[in-house]
Amino acid sequence: MTAQRTLNRQILWLALPAFGSLVVEPIFLALDSAMVGHLGVTPLAGLGIASSILQTLVGLMVFLAYSTTPAVARLHGAGDDARAVARGIDGMWLALGIGGVLAVAGYFLSPWAVSLFGASAAVSEQAEIYLELSMWGLPAMLVIFAATGLLRGLQNTITPLWIAGIGFAANALLNWVFIYVAGWGIAGSAAGTIAAQWGMVAAYVVIIAALARRHGSSGQPSRAGVRGTATTGGWLLLRTIALRAGLLLTVAGATALGTDELAGWQIVFTIGSMAAFALDALAIAAQALIGKHLGGGDEASVRYVLSRTVAWGAMAGVVIGVLIAGLSPVVGVAFTGDWGMSWMILPALIIMGVLQPIAGIVYVLDGVLMGANDSRYLALAGLVNLVPFLAYLAVLFMTRPGGSWGLLWVSVAFYGVLMGMRWWTLARRVRGSAWLTNAG
Repeated sequence: MTAQRTLNRQILWLALPAFGSLVVEPIFLALDSAMVGHLGVTPLAGLGIASSILQTLVGLMVFLAYSTTPAVARLHGAGDDARAVARGIDGMWLALGIGGVLAVAGYFLSPWAVSLFGASAAVSEQAEIYLELSMWGLPAMLVIFAATGLLRGLQNTITPLWIAGIGFAANALLNWVFIYVAGWGIAGSAAGTIAAQWGMVAAYVVIIAALARRHGSSGQPSRAGVRGTATTGGWLLLRTIALRAGLLLTVAGATALGTDELAGWQIVFTIGSMAAFALDALAIAAQALIGKHLGGGDEASVRYVLSRTVAWGAMAGVVIGVLIAGLSPVVGVAFTGDWGMSWMILPALIIMGVLQPIAGIVYVLDGVLMGANDSRYLALAGLVNLVPFLAYLAVLFMTRPGGSWGLLWVSVAFYGVLMGMRWWTLARRVRGSAWLTNAG
């Protein structure tokens, strides 16, 4: 029992600050939207388009955190903190290089990307202003990913929480100054975000430079380290693309059912995204702990971490599922003021709630295999998972059930078929031992 309590404390010590870091950004995005919204409908619509493009880019690049964490954690677990910090710095250099290329390309491609949405000239102009400026903050965002991954690998999720909290608070203040005081409009929102992002990078550089001095690590990039992070990251990028494809195809399925169903699915998925933050925090804890114990060559502890984090994921899924199901009758009216929408999304929310324990296990197993550097399997499994999901969606497109029934089957598609396939492929992997033998 003592070992179990100790491990439970370690999981919470890592997961709770990670959860805080994860929820800070969406809170800020909502605040930023409110500030731009006071400028008028046209700037807000432009922000919506630009943010969709940016969030897609940034979401695909999250592998920079997920590939850095296990590499650093393994070296930390092996007692080689000098190489651990150096490997994390290699990830930051890789992030800076990728971010620089994307920033330049994104700047010139912004008008084309915005044009794909088919918005009015006025809305497109606002979107282009925001997107072109924001591209120069993209390298900073990617460096933040890698730096966060470094500290997570060192079992430190509290420092990223402080930097995220202070950074996004400064972001909100700068946006207010630039938008309203300086009168820059939507460009002020982008400028405030860029300034805050590079400020966060400066904070990370100061902290990590101190770590490098303490452990005698070099701040220069290592070809082998950068190549290793890029290789792992490439597989994780493919995994992320597969997940994004599943999300976009689910939205396409809801769109095919009608405008009301699409609006309903937006509410359902918003609730699901909020639940995912808590579950993803547990995945981060699993990732860091698994990497550390694998680095120390302690397979028994690795297996114990696996069993405890899976139990935490399942329990968290039960709690979250009960909350979702319990609130399901009033969620729709809370978002829209329309009781008709509440009743339409009710079955979809209940299905999502019932399936949350599976989602909790899936998130944790994802983190476990990332911590074990099993990125190739994660990528290939992601592609396999799409096969039955696509077949299911094809039937949905052909039958096109409407209203509550339609949303119910869309919810089954994402939380039943796709999440169920992820559970099957990941659980099958951890039952064996091949995932324990990947190179660090």
